[in-house]
Amino acid sequence: MTARAQALRNTLFSTIGIYTEYFLGMLTSIFIARQLGPDDYGAYSAIIWLVAMGVAISNAGTASAVIKFVAELRGSERDTLIAPTIAYLRKAQHWFMLAVIVAVGLLLLFSGQHIATGFDHWMIFGFLAIAIGLRSQYMFNVGIAKGFEDFRVTAIVASIATPINLGMVVLAWILDAEVEALLAVFLISGVIFYGISQRLTSRLIQPSAVDVQLPEDFQRRVKRHMRLVAITVTIGFFAASEVEVFFLNAFGDAEGAGHFKVAYLLASGAVMLVPGVIGSLLLPMMANALSKGRDVAGRRFVASTTYLTLLAAPLVAFGAVYSEPIITFMYGSAYTTAASVFAACMFACALSTVSQSGSSLLISADKQLTILFLVILCGIIKVTLDVVLIRNYGLHGATVAYVVAAMFGAVCNLALALRLIGMQPDWLRLLRILLAATVTAGVIWPLRGHWPALPTLVVAGLATVPVYALLTLLLRCWSREDIEHLMQLHRRFAGGRPQAVVRLLAWSGRIGHKELS
Repeated sequence: MTARAQALRNTLFSTIGIYTEYFLGMLTSIFIARQLGPDDYGAYSAIIWLVAMGVAISNAGTASAVIKFVAELRGSERDTLIAPTIAYLRKAQHWFMLAVIVAVGLLLLFSGQHIATGFDHWMIFGFLAIAIGLRSQYMFNVGIAKGFEDFRVTAIVASIATPINLGMVVLAWILDAEVEALLAVFLISGVIFYGISQRLTSRLIQPSAVDVQLPEDFQRRVKRHMRLVAITVTIGFFAASEVEVFFLNAFGDAEGAGHFKVAYLLASGAVMLVPGVIGSLLLPMMANALSKGRDVAGRRFVASTTYLTLLAAPLVAFGAVYSEPIITFMYGSAYTTAASVFAACMFACALSTVSQSGSSLLISADKQLTILFLVILCGIIKVTLDVVLIRNYGLHGATVAYVVAAMFGAVCNLALALRLIGMQPDWLRLLRILLAATVTAGVIWPLRGHWPALPTLVVAGLATVPVYALLTLLLRCWSREDIEHLMQLHRRFAGGRPQAVVRLLAWSGRIGHKELS
């Protein structure tokens, strides 16, 4: 199978998994948010954020290591080392998990009145310990599947477990359940995600015929990666996650936390559903490409950055124009305040997703010290801004802090990656992409305010796709190879008709840059 065919296959399965998990997950969050209201939803979100923090730290260094080193071992045809490497990393993950559960217990003991207001602290500790354990194991299994570049596993897990979770939440909504029942649903879904992923990934790992020991130099690389990435991920979680929900609750603004959670969840989900499909493939792709040479990885980095921008730009434009009807339709008028926060979070999430090409390249090139320094700097900037701005300005301060930190991290990630490979992207092409998105926003702007939220969004969405697609062709935002592939698809599915489309594609493809297959 060619590299392009393999990438397309992985993209297909990744798309199925991501769309299923995030789309149904978004529906799940809508039912929960509507059921609880901004105040209670803010408190609930703070507890779920603690689970996410525990999962991130438990898998710190191990989840990314299993992706990187399994992909690297496969690329260098050292398959006999895969099983012992996974076993070694899983054992390390268990130690991380134990440390996290102890730390969570101490946090509740000394600060439970601020972060778990209205809950029994022993009940919350038990919930957090079980939820963190289940979700950590699930995410580690996802890492194994990604290392094998078997995105079919993630698609199957999402297709089975996520609808079950949504069904349980809908049932709780119908029964007018309290927060505790929704937390119980979260635990049950964790069991389902873990069980299915464990069964599927165990089939990928072929046990060694003999007791294979990891070479000392390879083991040193694994340990170094884990140590550096553990610190990086731990600090990076605060820099990249919705830690603002935690601080808003801590400073007594649970309603603001509910608004921010809605805006962040919707923005991050929307970005993950579009450019995030490619972004989720980048780490194993970069690790595999780098094993074949820095030039190969460099060209793949440049191409990936361009495609991520091509996908993210219209999404940000649409979100900026229609943030209020989107929030009103999905979460109700009680969350109207979250509209402007949603538009800002959409921009920040898109920047972070585009910069994933840079971080994936740096991780694959073993530049963990560089990433660690950057993450520490971003974490300090974000936490400092959060404490100062949220204490004084509440929800608005949280929004500014989140956007500024995301912009700083994205720019630094891409700048460091460009310096590493010694290449430059096609800046004019990137500017043409942004111009296409800006003009698209101007075209769909007059459609606002004429109908209720749902028909407005439908009409605007149907107008956005063809307008942006046409503008990207007119402004020559695609490479020659992309145009050739589009022409093949047009001939296959439309029989080459109408001829105007053929002529437009041919004209647009006259100027382009050859991309890596």
